[in-house]
Amino acid sequence: MTAIVESALFRNFIMTLIVINAVTLGLETYPYEGVWFTNWMPILDRIIVGVFVIEILMKLVAYRHRFFLNGWNWFDLAVIAISIVPSAGGFSVLRALRIIRAFRLFSVMPDLRKVVEALLRAIPGMGAVIAVLGLMFYVSAVMGTKLFGVDEPERFGTLGDSAFALFQVMTLEGWATEVAMPVMDHQPWAWIFFVVFIVLTSFAVLNLFIAIIVDSLQAKHFDDEEARDAEADADRDLLHSEVSALRQEIAELKGLVQRSVSGSSSTSVKADDKSE
Repeated sequence: MTAIVESALFRNFIMTLIVINAVTLGLETYPYEGVWFTNWMPILDRIIVGVFVIEILMKLVAYRHRFFLNGWNWFDLAVIAISIVPSAGGFSVLRALRIIRAFRLFSVMPDLRKVVEALLRAIPGMGAVIAVLGLMFYVSAVMGTKLFGVDEPERFGTLGDSAFALFQVMTLEGWATEVAMPVMDHQPWAWIFFVVFIVLTSFAVLNLFIAIIVDSLQAKHFDDEEARDAEADADRDLLHSEVSALRQEIAELKGLVQRSVSGSSSTSVKADDKSE
């Protein structure tokens, strides 16, 4: 059973079903009323979910208690559990959550799994950067409320409004025409505030996030390389020990053969002497 669930053919089959299921769930968002669409799509969805349930059961049988030692197995189990809960009554919201089955590609495809694991490893390092960014937001929001609250009460009237407006500025989405220009109509020097804020947040702090993620990806790559090197060293040591054992056995066999040959030679000499 373990050989089946770990085979490339089985993994590719499950990955294909995940992609097909994601496509069918996307097609359900279209207002098409065809008979094949309304009748066969739910049936296909149930068949795919049934296959996923069988897959989980096969892994439980193959791995037993080791199944629960892998976080990705827990993720698959949670996704399948949500899929089999009835999507009616109080659980109707779970109908929209069926699309999270597409996330199972993370657990099926090793390359995607490595990226997700690297992102999770980067979360602790992001804590300090998030704290710096939050402090910048708080100070800038207080300054924006004090400086621009009277002239632009809709965007800078309160601390929350200022924080939301500055978040739009940080994303660089319409920050000039929708946020900065109306303020500059009353205070022409306000552009200095917005430019400094953009430089500190969008160009500096956010780049730190990227640097942390890239460093985590590199660390993950190096860890994989070290694991492969350690495995290769272990295999090499095992090979050396086996070769040494074979050499010793060959030497012992040579000794036995030589003693046998010498014994047979002496026996033949004695027989010749007696015949004479």
